[in-house]
Amino acid sequence: MLDLLSDILTRLSLRGTLYFRTSFTEPWGVRVPAFRNVTRFHYVHRGEARIRVEGTERTVDLKQGDLVIVPHGRSHVLLCRHTGPDDVLPLDDILARSGFPGHGTLVWGGEESAQDTQLICGHFAMAEGSRHILLDRLPPLIHLRGYGDDLGPWLEATLRVIGAEAGGTRLGGDLIALKMSEAIFAQAIRAHIEQSAASGDSLAGFADPNIARALTAFHRAPAADWTVEKLAREAGLSRTSFAERFTGRIGVTPMAYATSWRMQIAREALATRGLSVAETAEISGYASESAFSRVFKKEIGLSPAAFRVKGAQHEHA
Repeated sequence: MLDLLSDILTRLSLRGTLYFRTSFTEPWGVRVPAFRNVTRFHYVHRGEARIRVEGTERTVDLKQGDLVIVPHGRSHVLLCRHTGPDDVLPLDDILARSGFPGHGTLVWGGEESAQDTQLICGHFAMAEGSRHILLDRLPPLIHLRGYGDDLGPWLEATLRVIGAEAGGTRLGGDLIALKMSEAIFAQAIRAHIEQSAASGDSLAGFADPNIARALTAFHRAPAADWTVEKLAREAGLSRTSFAERFTGRIGVTPMAYATSWRMQIAREALATRGLSVAETAEISGYASESAFSRVFKKEIGLSPAAFRVKGAQHEHA
């Protein structure tokens, strides 16, 4: 059975694709544009860099071995220590001016240093409409210091394989790169949740052992007849204690969480699996098709039938 994080990321139709590897020489600076339903990552394979995400005040210094995740599709700036904000160029301009063919290494920058900065950069795309409170709560920037050092040979080998496979000509290369990128994303989210447990931030609830037991039980059988009492029993807490702890640490009530996740199951079933509304209601835990349709429209904004048609049109577009 999938563990909690694996189930969430799998259900949300995570897709990962490496999009470039860099060799930047000082001075250099690149502005990465905003994009819907995309989370980007940058791994400092060699050298140093700086990053500032749109809407934040702080510029973060990155050293060799650091990994940064930029959730929510926000635009951000990557630059060296000698580059000012006015000297940063849009990514599209750099791609055009460098003659980058779309694969291999993006070479750019000045001639002030013989030592280059090598980044491995990628993105994770979610299916349209995919949502989960865990991903919604991610901060504008996740900075994992010494990520390569902590994971050692596994990460280095994974990144080397991604770099070799993505955009290549060998059969199955893009799929291999995609799956390995997914593994990096899952590792990063897990590390961030573990750090959150110590800091007490908005994701700390997912690291709470009692809450995690209840969530794991729910995710294993989301269509079961769950109540707050049954979830509390899985958590090993009284009903009142569980409800207060869950709401306080997760930010929604237990049953609101259950409803939201069931609607993600329904979204996937209608849009990608082509199930009927009645079949989708059943696997989402609803005995009544009309009751399911009311909740679905409230949560998603469309009736199940309309959403199913929209998903079919998207698949054949």
